[in-house]
Amino acid sequence: MDEASTLERLRQDARDELAALIELRCRLGEDPWMFLPDLPSVDEQVVATLREERMHSDEWRPARARAYHPAAHEGEVARFEYDLLRGIALDHPELSAAVWSVLDRVPAAW
Repeated sequence: MDEASTLERLRQDARDELAALIELRCRLGEDPWMFLPDLPSVDEQVVATLREERMHSDEWRPARARAYHPAAHEGEVARFEYDLLRGIALDHPELSAAVWSVLDRVPAAW
């Protein structure tokens, strides 16, 4: 499967997940105008999926082990997360805006 079709599949999965979440929260009686602004965009959801896949890949295992080691410097986790997201932005330029949006939304230590 090529990258474009993989990205479109991830986007469709994200749309489906967000639609299900919105439906559930509405059924629970929540006001959509209160929670919709806090939901991630489809591309932010795709970035989160790609981040999770990369984080657990063999390629990133050594860096993850260093960043999350008990003796690691406190900035190591933030640097590791930044490098993960930067790699996604470089590999998928069409997701760059979502990558930086994700960086703005989440705490440095995740």
